[in-house]
Amino acid sequence: MTFYDFAKAVMSLPFRIMGWKIKGIENLPTEGPVILASNHVSLWDPVLIGCSVPRQVCYIAKDELFHVPLFGWVLRHLGAFPVKRGQGDTSAIRQSLAILKEQRVLGVFPEGTRSKTGQLQKALPGIVMFMEKSQAPIVPVRVSGTRKLFSQGWGKVGIVIGKPLTPEMLKPPAGVENRREWVAQKIMEALEQLPEI
Repeated sequence: MTFYDFAKAVMSLPFRIMGWKIKGIENLPTEGPVILASNHVSLWDPVLIGCSVPRQVCYIAKDELFHVPLFGWVLRHLGAFPVKRGQGDTSAIRQSLAILKEQRVLGVFPEGTRSKTGQLQKALPGIVMFMEKSQAPIVPVRVSGTRKLFSQGWGKVGIVIGKPLTPEMLKPPAGVENRREWVAQKIMEALEQLPEI
């Protein structure tokens, strides 16, 4: 058993107790490169998604988290890697593209940070660059119930996985000035259309 599998088994327990639900799992490709794009309301979001899907998800996480004793070690051993926000972090970009080239799953929060209100925010264009360079499909994922995880009632925590969005499906029409911004908006619209648990 890998460290990832062990951590997944352990961290799944509280979600199971809370009656966690997973909908749309058939929409996640079983092989090939995939970009998971999720809303972000809690530090529990990547944990919930990682426990909910059968493939390992490699997350981009803010650099500061990797400097927390022990926690940073755990993150790295779960396949996460740091990004220095507010900078053109070429190392994080290269690592993201390498994961996709290896036919793996890259987890991204398009908003770039947690939403304090729970409402979807504007997406950053970085996710579009990953899609363009890798030609990987983007799979929207709606997380529910993690914002106040331990005060949720039974059965109110879980994820809904939407249908994959291919680069061809997200091709901007002629005349669009900012292509990446247009595509980023379409990704957020797909997220918004997913129901909550």
